[in-house]
Amino acid sequence: MSAQLDDRASDDPPAGFAPLAIGGNFMAHNGPLYVRMVEGRAQLAFRVRAHHTNPLNNCHGGMLASFGDMLLPVCIHRQSSEVGLRFLPTISLQIDYLAPAPLGAWVQGEADVLRVTRTLVFAQGVARIDGAPVLRVSGTFKIGQPFDRLVEGAG
Repeated sequence: MSAQLDDRASDDPPAGFAPLAIGGNFMAHNGPLYVRMVEGRAQLAFRVRAHHTNPLNNCHGGMLASFGDMLLPVCIHRQSSEVGLRFLPTISLQIDYLAPAPLGAWVQGEADVLRVTRTLVFAQGVARIDGAPVLRVSGTFKIGQPFDRLVEGAG
């Protein structure tokens, strides 16, 4: 089982999910993450594999924190025309770990943009496994420079 979960090509995402093309070298090494749009809402997800786990074979809190730190900006990019495709450095991130995410689980999240000011964006989201919440996250992001290229899947 773990050999299959270590193979990056074997994540077998649900229909409509495509690999996320942003996140830099850190997420390229720790991912992959997947994104899809459903009725105008972005969904971000990943499969918990062996390299994501702690000694109890549950997803390490650091990976869940990284996922939450990607979930909010990805949803902001796709759901806020005010912000669009701009770099969103994290100002603050609050995380509540609600339940373990075991090896092999498909972790899927959605987020809402709460407020956009001239320089900041406030958002919150929840990640779930089979409908059960495992992570709640909220954050504040600085509205930075526009991306210098179109980000794949940003529609």
